Amino acid sequence: MLNEAGLIESVDGPVVGVADARGIGMASLVEVGDERLLGEVIRLEGSRATVQVFENTSGLKPGERIFSTGGPFSAELGPGIIGTIFDGLQRPLEVIESKTGAFIPRGVNVASLNRAQKWLFRPTVKQGDVVDQGGVLGVVQESDLIEHRVLIPVHPRSGDVSEREPLRRIQAIAPGEYTVSETVARLAVGQEEAALQIMQRWPVRRPRPYRQRLPPSIPLITGQRVIDTLFPIAKGGTAAIPGGFGTGKTVTQHQLAKWSDADVVVYIGCGERGNEMTDVLVEFPKLIDPHSEKPLMQRTILIANTSNMPVAAREASIYTGVTLAEYYRDMGYNVALMADSTSRWAEALREIAGRLEELPAEEGFPAYLPSRLAEFYERAGRVVTLGGMEGSVTIVGAVSPPGGDFSEPVTQNTLRFVRCFWALDKGLAAARHFPAINWTESYSQYVNEVEEWWKVNVSADWRKLRDAAISLLQQETQLLQIVKLVGADALPDEQRLILETARIIREGFLQQNALHPIDTYTSPQKQTAMLRVMIRFHERGQAIIARGAPMIRIRELPVITYLIRMKTEVPNDRVEMIDDIGKTLEQQMNELEKEYI
Repeated sequence: MLNEAGLIESVDGPVVGVADARGIGMASLVEVGDERLLGEVIRLEGSRATVQVFENTSGLKPGERIFSTGGPFSAELGPGIIGTIFDGLQRPLEVIESKTGAFIPRGVNVASLNRAQKWLFRPTVKQGDVVDQGGVLGVVQESDLIEHRVLIPVHPRSGDVSEREPLRRIQAIAPGEYTVSETVARLAVGQEEAALQIMQRWPVRRPRPYRQRLPPSIPLITGQRVIDTLFPIAKGGTAAIPGGFGTGKTVTQHQLAKWSDADVVVYIGCGERGNEMTDVLVEFPKLIDPHSEKPLMQRTILIANTSNMPVAAREASIYTGVTLAEYYRDMGYNVALMADSTSRWAEALREIAGRLEELPAEEGFPAYLPSRLAEFYERAGRVVTLGGMEGSVTIVGAVSPPGGDFSEPVTQNTLRFVRCFWALDKGLAAARHFPAINWTESYSQYVNEVEEWWKVNVSADWRKLRDAAISLLQQETQLLQIVKLVGADALPDEQRLILETARIIREGFLQQNALHPIDTYTSPQKQTAMLRVMIRFHERGQAIIARGAPMIRIRELPVITYLIRMKTEVPNDRVEMIDDIGKTLEQQMNELEKEYI
């Protein structure tokens, strides 16, 4: 039931002033004007309110009424989210297209979840059971890949589980086919009774609570060698991908969405160009999940809010996406969230702040930009849920600094709140080196945390190999400055060997073809085996040069070609082929060494 909550007093772009405001609070969702445009209360001053409208405000005029919906801007949570393409307000775009055509009209009101579709509900508790907030009530098969665990609703103001909370007991529950809005169970809470549906709502700006935060000790395996081996990210971790135009931010995030070992992927196109987002919307439904051979959309949620959509909706899209991610985390899933890009989201904040006449900070961004970024990235984490399961949300945010300048405010403030930094380099992109992640500027603070996992599950020497590769690449960077001055021939053979080994690592390990059927994904076992044989090449080369062999003889070894080509010629299930390459390396090195004994 909508109640009249005031009259429009002024209109300034997406910002609407309201006079005689009543019955609304901060963050309340309202409907504005005769066309009932959706908006959110962002300021209250006595009897005046300020509303940011999520739609185009052309034609709004003073004197039109606003209406209170009675609650905050919330996401609808339930089966039907997976595989759907939403806008920033969680409106399903395909449903809107079927009703109104290719363009979204103003004031369109579409339910986020299909109210007519029936789902087969299977209870996991029975009548008389005592349950907790966030526990599993039953399950619904949402897709071939995702079992939707229907959760007992959590009150938005709840924190961790407390002994003082009233006892919750199942009064009635029954299996069967239900719509998301039909009652599937009745719950006694103290002296009161509540009807439970498959669907629930949650305010998007409020983080969902959990029982305990766990250390980020398990890596998110992406299949991208430069990430997994050199700059790993943990499940529940945070990462930023900054880079100028054309450096490959979107392709890198697509690779992470497709190949990472997350159970659920949430991809937010926040303020990107329409043609880029179109590629995502067209290509993702065609992709096959490599882990299950099922369509990738059966574990993916897409949120599309392009640069030509209203800025207030762009600002809200980030919160919508992370709320959906937290919901699946609470079911016990590992969720990977890709935000492309947080720079466009920050620009939306700047525009709204300008309309509100707030005092600007650096480069016109509002002074609260750092705290908003912190709020967003803080919602990542690996946790024990209120229901006792283990789940995680990993957030990877793309940043689009103007001109590739990493000193601008969004990039610098993002660095304060993420622990993994994958710096995309325009020079590498121009040289057709992809992923164009610069190994001298990038870093990961998860290396120590995930080292034990690699040691137990893959190889005991992973950390040693990684550190050796990083050292060689750093030495190469220093030597290339000398080469520019005096030429490579002026260097001693030991340093020329460093340049050669670093070249092999760059071309044969770091460079990866996203379109090649073998090279697009590399298993952790193959990554370690590849790097081991490359480092072994360097170690043997050092010993032979110490015996007096010239570098030119080492460079002529046929095995070097195998070292560079094994990334495309050795399938992930034939890692033993790399052992054969290692044996060939030892044989050729032994033959060369005999000449200098």
